[in-house]
Amino acid sequence: MQFGIFTVGDVTPDPTTGRAPTEQERIKATVEIAKKAEEIGLDVFATGEHHNPPFAAPANPPVLLANIAAQTERLILSTATTLITTNDPVRIAQDYAYLQHLSDGRVDLMLGRGNTGPVYPWFGKDIRDGIPLAIENYALLRRLWREDVVDWEGKYRTPLQGFTSTPRPLDGVPPFVWHGSIRSPEIAEQAAYYGDGFFSNHIFWPASHTRQMVGLYRRRFEHYGHGSADEAIVGLGGQIFMRRNTQDAVREFRPYFDDAPVYGGGPSLEDFMSQTPLTVGSPQQVVERTLGFREYVGDYQRQMFLVDHAGLPLKTVLEQLDLLGEILPELRKGFEADRPAHVPNAPTHQSLLADQLAETTEGADQ
Repeated sequence: MQFGIFTVGDVTPDPTTGRAPTEQERIKATVEIAKKAEEIGLDVFATGEHHNPPFAAPANPPVLLANIAAQTERLILSTATTLITTNDPVRIAQDYAYLQHLSDGRVDLMLGRGNTGPVYPWFGKDIRDGIPLAIENYALLRRLWREDVVDWEGKYRTPLQGFTSTPRPLDGVPPFVWHGSIRSPEIAEQAAYYGDGFFSNHIFWPASHTRQMVGLYRRRFEHYGHGSADEAIVGLGGQIFMRRNTQDAVREFRPYFDDAPVYGGGPSLEDFMSQTPLTVGSPQQVVERTLGFREYVGDYQRQMFLVDHAGLPLKTVLEQLDLLGEILPELRKGFEADRPAHVPNAPTHQSLLADQLAETTEGADQ
């Protein structure tokens, strides 16, 4: 089981002081947060992709992730998400293969349509083509990583003739792909069709919705012959805020929740906590709530937390990570308890390379 954190890179005023960090402060803080994630023993750090205020998340995530790769040793670097709809698949193929080499394989990526409608026309696309773009662009991306020379023609970009994407994936192994979605069953279907991972953001919706989306992916994963439903590769998002006792956590987090770019003006904090996986409370409450996710999605492979949203100052975020580090052994132990032996771990570059070598050896013996 992999544990990690993701950031959306929002530049939001701290509601308790009224001060917003500068873009440089927010960007530099993001690097410190990633380094802290490795220090406390987390497995993954992921960054969102945004092209507009109030976000300082990178328009080109590999720039940030390459910087973090140079300052870490084992942290897996990922995205949350890479916009498969408005980015050119050729550029995605080249950027993330390059990042693979820089990070010695410590990279995978999550693909998604994004939740900012205006981004489509900024890049000459039509939001009504969101699903077809996601399907066509990813089909091309897979070929660019797996074929040395590609001839291709589609609807949404110019044709390719005899094209070779460089650099080639490290060791001939493309980065593992998670398809991220909050509400689109077509994306769950896409992930299942290819045998890729499916990531349910799991922040804004009730457990019943997450159960339905993950269940669909698992059934279709099995339908396409990639293994049994419980062998499908699932990741979940989540948001937490901890203090030693629940009252302090709720009191401190409430102004951030009330003024958050995403949550503010909606349901109350109490309603949101009862209706979604948002957990604000003691470390033990976070452990119990998180371990409970398995009850409705089954055994899964990756749990990501949002801890730096809504104007929380860097000092507070680092305190949150210290607390997360304290409960990490208990989370790992809890998720390993009664986990069937045949349920796979999340793929890594090393495991994918081993699988490739095994397939090559098996083919040579036949």
